[in-house]
Amino acid sequence: MLGSAAVNSAPRQRVSVVGTSGAGKSTLARALSVALDADFLELDSVYHQPGWVPLPREEFRRRVSEAVAGQRWVIDGNYTSNVKDLVWARADTVVWLDLPKRTVMRRIIWRSFQRAARRVELWNGNRERWRNLFSVDKEQSVIAWAWQTHAATRAKLEAAMADPANAKLHFVRLKNPAEVRRFLASVSSVSGRD
Repeated sequence: MLGSAAVNSAPRQRVSVVGTSGAGKSTLARALSVALDADFLELDSVYHQPGWVPLPREEFRRRVSEAVAGQRWVIDGNYTSNVKDLVWARADTVVWLDLPKRTVMRRIIWRSFQRAARRVELWNGNRERWRNLFSVDKEQSVIAWAWQTHAATRAKLEAAMADPANAKLHFVRLKNPAEVRRFLASVSSVSGRD
């Protein structure tokens, strides 16, 4: 399902929230998990171990397999080559935050500077580092990552929506902040939560 028509469609039991870095996946996924009374998992919190060391692929897949075995969940994150197959095999709904690049960049720059300035712990003791905010290496800077991967992420998710192998999934594509707000309001009203 595409565009604004999807805004009125409530997700079901198992929801994968995807999109480029800085689109608001974690914020929306947390709110959805509350509205749906479902477990919440942020894939970054599993993957990024202390010191930003990535969890070995086999262990990452094992932990995600345990999470998706549940009946009601919202999982935030792409991790296409590592665990998307596991998440989407059990998901019934994929919510894609497809916000414009200018919106994403404004958000991710502000968020990254706030996190670095306040020394906010993200996961497992990890914090954003000042030096990484100014790097053009996408492996070092989430800002560079968002800038450099925005178009590729959109292309991959468009292809995934069109892929007959994903026909069992209910896709909800949200293209601007107003659609995100309307969608969340519609989910909250259907589930009877505020």
